[in-house]
Amino acid sequence: MTPRPAVRAAGLLCALLLAAPALAQGAFRQPEAALTAEQRFGFRLGEAVFRRLWVSAPASTRHADGLGPLFNARSCQGCHIGNGRGRAPSGLVARISVPPSVLPFGAEAAARLATGTLGWIDEPRYGAQLQPFAVQGLAGEPRLVTEWREETVTLADGTAVPLRRPLHRTEAAPGMPPLHPDAMLSPRLAPPMIGLGLLETVPEAQILALADPADADGDGIRGRPNSVWSAAAGRPVLGRFGWKAGEPDLPRQVASAAALDLGLSTPPRPEPWGDCTPAQPACRAAPHGLAAGQRTELGPALFDLLLHFTRHLAVPPRRDTAAPAVRRGEALFAALGCAACHNPRFTLADGRAIAPYTDLLLHDMGEDLADGRPEWRAGGRDWRTPPLWGLGLTRAVSGETALLHDGRARSALEAILWHGGEARPARERVVGLPAADRAALLAFLESL
Repeated sequence: MTPRPAVRAAGLLCALLLAAPALAQGAFRQPEAALTAEQRFGFRLGEAVFRRLWVSAPASTRHADGLGPLFNARSCQGCHIGNGRGRAPSGLVARISVPPSVLPFGAEAAARLATGTLGWIDEPRYGAQLQPFAVQGLAGEPRLVTEWREETVTLADGTAVPLRRPLHRTEAAPGMPPLHPDAMLSPRLAPPMIGLGLLETVPEAQILALADPADADGDGIRGRPNSVWSAAAGRPVLGRFGWKAGEPDLPRQVASAAALDLGLSTPPRPEPWGDCTPAQPACRAAPHGLAAGQRTELGPALFDLLLHFTRHLAVPPRRDTAAPAVRRGEALFAALGCAACHNPRFTLADGRAIAPYTDLLLHDMGEDLADGRPEWRAGGRDWRTPPLWGLGLTRAVSGETALLHDGRARSALEAILWHGGEARPARERVVGLPAADRAALLAFLESL
């Protein structure tokens, strides 16, 4: 018997509803639509490199060894859940450094800091980042421990919003040397991978045109670019990637993640020991994953595939854009001053318009969000404006909502309520919104 049209329609609707969670979960896995068949094949090969579980050397799988000696995860996917954000606090890593005043670094280091050819000074024993895991025969470094202290913010209409303030510390195993007493600790969560290739191609002039470090227009927003030394160019260049815009381009961003998170050497960073310092001789002497004739554990071909994958992850289309609440929320987003930092539009050199909702500039976000750690020209209260595209899919992709650099915010509203510094006036306007307007603003953010 042939099913009646109504029955067939109901069955199709049920199938779509059942498929919706899976589709949303994979929303950050799609390649850009304009890729050719050959480019799509390379994209999937790069995805395999991104998802690969690396093992310690020596191993029979010569193209998958080289993990460590110290590491935070065994794969890129281990930090970027579903190619999206990490989970807090389990996915947090800790960047570390020391002020130049606490150790005798010498005139050369001081001059490099002053001229911008050195971004920070590594913690003398543990380097640039803590890695609590190690290959067999070595001990991991101190681990980051995060506890939450519950707080409440009451909005103008009486709505109580619970917040969680992170309390970060490090914990060393018995006999393990502690960090330097003046070490600066910056907990960070893996950000989403989507749209990175588009951000890499935003014309520099458009980014710099948004900068206003002296607040010449009087709106209280003082966005400024980070300036990152480029050995390839032999000069400082614009920083675009990372929580403090500390990397100038995707090759350096991917290479830094490979070295610091996985302990893998790459063409831009060929040291086989990752982040091991001279104070860790056993770590530097540990077996590496270099096969005969190889110069790096992640060789040029695999590195290029990983870079190709990273550059071409598509941004999912927005949802519910015609809904009245979403349209109302979009207007409020601009009127409240949010778009002053979360710039909604760039035009690429090929004429394409993109809507990342970031200016790629640094902003003082206040003391509550400060990590106290400088990075190139970024100060201890400065953060690069994070892109908002894909925001509404965060929970579906990553399994939870963990926003801001350390994942403390469990919703967009919580993230807004942590804003300080230059963003405090916009925050206070959100606090004062009537419930209906606040709901519209959040509906707009959910549509991104």
